[in-house]
Amino acid sequence: MMDSPLLASRIKSERVTKSEKWLGYLLGPAGALLLNAVLATYLNVYYTDVLNLTPLWGGAFLTVFPIVSKIIDAVTNVIMGQIIDRTKTKEGKARPWLLLSAFLVPVTGILLFTVPESSDTVKAVWVMLSYNLFYSFAYTIFNMSHNLMVPLSTRDGVARGGLSVFNQITTIMMSGILVALVFPMVIMPMIGVDKSKWITLMTVLSILALPLTLLEYYFTKERVTEEDASAEKKLSFAAQLKILFTDKYMVLIYAYFLIYTVGATLKNLGLVYYCNYVLGTYNDGVTQMLVSVIGGIPMGIGIFAVWPLAKKFGKRNVTLVGFILYAVGSLICWIFPNSLVIVLIGQFIKNIGGLPSAYVFMALFADCLDHLEWKKNLRMDGAAMSIYNIIAVAMVGIMTGVFNWMLAKAGYIAPITAGSAADAAAKLAENGWASQVALENLKPAADGFLTVAIRQPSAVSSVITFAFLGLEVFTGLALVVILFFLNVEKKLPEAQAEIRARREKDAGESKA
Repeated sequence: MMDSPLLASRIKSERVTKSEKWLGYLLGPAGALLLNAVLATYLNVYYTDVLNLTPLWGGAFLTVFPIVSKIIDAVTNVIMGQIIDRTKTKEGKARPWLLLSAFLVPVTGILLFTVPESSDTVKAVWVMLSYNLFYSFAYTIFNMSHNLMVPLSTRDGVARGGLSVFNQITTIMMSGILVALVFPMVIMPMIGVDKSKWITLMTVLSILALPLTLLEYYFTKERVTEEDASAEKKLSFAAQLKILFTDKYMVLIYAYFLIYTVGATLKNLGLVYYCNYVLGTYNDGVTQMLVSVIGGIPMGIGIFAVWPLAKKFGKRNVTLVGFILYAVGSLICWIFPNSLVIVLIGQFIKNIGGLPSAYVFMALFADCLDHLEWKKNLRMDGAAMSIYNIIAVAMVGIMTGVFNWMLAKAGYIAPITAGSAADAAAKLAENGWASQVALENLKPAADGFLTVAIRQPSAVSSVITFAFLGLEVFTGLALVVILFFLNVEKKLPEAQAEIRARREKDAGESKA
């Protein structure tokens, strides 16, 4: 399997190369991560505003289906982790699955949006199937293998940290520029709630993932996997779980990731709604861009600042201090949620604080894996990444369900479309609604139709504000406490030296 020269890695060096950094870790993941970033921000908007699924089954559908789907996703993550740990090829154990995901992600990404115009039952079934084909199958394969590239790339701590930074630049900068700047300013005002335009846009983004994921496959290398692993034991998943959750640092890193993901997921879900209904007006093209870009400027600074600081003071230490700022910035925004200037200042402070976590988390996770290997003389990359991904996908599902439940209970009203201002006025009067913006100030789309946002009840505004601003005050403080105890870097150099000595001894004995 995977012995063909056509499928071989283009990286031959035993040290991390420039082409590996730029093509394998920066550019290669851009397609799939961009698609995922867009989905994280806008897929729920597509369900609530374009497909108008919020009232379906009395609000229960958009509450229950994400949670059930993520249970399925959690199971497939466990299965995929076991498959990866049992994969043995000349190209590694995770990289071959990147190759498969390059073709699966585009196809399933398109299916997410091609929901047929039919009965509510047909729509619900299509949404559930397409969602799970993408997240529980295709993206699970990509995400598991992609996330293991940094831990499996090298044992060189400096080089591994650099790859972690490059890996995150793609998510934070390249994806962020489009999602935070181009989408709210240009794309969303153009497509509105026109389903055909959504399908065209997401088809293009899905197809873009194919060549770029192939680039990631060809320009990465699993040096850790290539070490002699003859001494490794094969354990059941239950036995692996017991080992993982009896290691102090693995428990702490998982708790860290769980709490961070809860806050970040609800914030991402609330972003568009907050900018549309609390701070600005529906798809005004400016508010979301300012919140995302001005607040996100620190992420650009972080490319140059974070890793030097992490090398000097330690990854744990700079991340801990960062989360103090993170909580302070969130609190400033939450106290003054309707003031654009204050919210932008608060977002700037918050994102300064979030820099270390964004750029060095995977390197810190890799340190915990090395510590575990040192203590137990076992590599359990697939099982460890299974738990990581289960947390990621389960919390996305749970928090999406919670967010949609809160919207439904608070009385969220989706926008309507109308052929004219008179038609819109009639629909508003019929339902007893008020337009968010005076009808005479609305501009029709290219097809002549108006998208009319409804003035939301105050309960909806409170729910949205807490989702985007309030929760991360508490998660930021909780992360400070966890990081205080996560001092895994303290004995890591000696641990890595002992691991190398073991490997060399095992290799010498196997040759003898």
